[in-house]
Amino acid sequence: MFSVAMHRYKFVLFRPLQFLPVLFGISIITFILVRLIPGDPARVLLGTRATPTAIAKIRAQYGLDEPLWAQYLYFLRNLGQGEMGKSILYKIDVLKLIVTRIEPTLMLVLCSVVLSILIAVPMAALAARNQGRLPDHIVRIVSTFGIGFPPFWLGLMLIIFFSVELGLVPVSGYGNSLPDKAVHLILPSLTVALSLSTVLTRSLRAAMVQALKSDVATAARARGMPENIVFWRHVLPNSLVPTINLLAVNIGWLIGGTVVVESVFALPGMGQLLVRGILSRDYMVVQGVAMMFACATVLVNFIADIATVAVDPRIKL
Repeated sequence: MFSVAMHRYKFVLFRPLQFLPVLFGISIITFILVRLIPGDPARVLLGTRATPTAIAKIRAQYGLDEPLWAQYLYFLRNLGQGEMGKSILYKIDVLKLIVTRIEPTLMLVLCSVVLSILIAVPMAALAARNQGRLPDHIVRIVSTFGIGFPPFWLGLMLIIFFSVELGLVPVSGYGNSLPDKAVHLILPSLTVALSLSTVLTRSLRAAMVQALKSDVATAARARGMPENIVFWRHVLPNSLVPTINLLAVNIGWLIGGTVVVESVFALPGMGQLLVRGILSRDYMVVQGVAMMFACATVLVNFIADIATVAVDPRIKL
């Protein structure tokens, strides 16, 4: 039994090696794109009245006067040493700066995923078990319209309704204590969850409809098993595999999408840090945050692969 399990999960040993070329390619693309942003970081930092001598001093201090290939080698060297350089704007190590911003982004992603699952599973189950009837049509229409709503617009509408009109939750910020942080995360998490759950609902509904017609479900009904037990014991587990993969892909999108949501709700997370880094031409911050987002996306897909094999033993990776 142990040897069988080891054979199924042997990809865990080799998959991280396959991610290294991906991260290397992302580092190159990020480095090039950041330097295509118009403007000089030294001039942005010092202002329009800065003297050429002061600008040259700042550029030399942060290695911006070096050739691009040399700057990229410095970037790789810093990554190899577990560092990401020093921020031009904040004057501290980028990795330390990112650590201070991880919590809001991480909590936003986790709460959004949990909320989206809590929304998507009941809606997909309602639609699949009433295929072709009114509940199914309503769920499909709502999910179709939901895909077309941009997160920033949805966030603004939620702010107007729940914060401005009803005064139930704060408009922006993150808070200090744990209960205060939870209250501040309600609207941002709901914004992301409403966008993500529409995609998950459509995928999960389609998988459930197929699973309801499968031989396994038919055999269970033939043995006299109640329909509710057939659904939750056989239909739902067999519908999770494609949804897990879709969720992993969308979590990758969600991690990048925190840039928009954090800007709307003024959450002091990595997304807001990335925006400020771009506006101030802080190359090190932009590169560091982009690499953290890339690593998080790769890690999520790796966990999704493990979950896929755990849910369906027939799958081999």
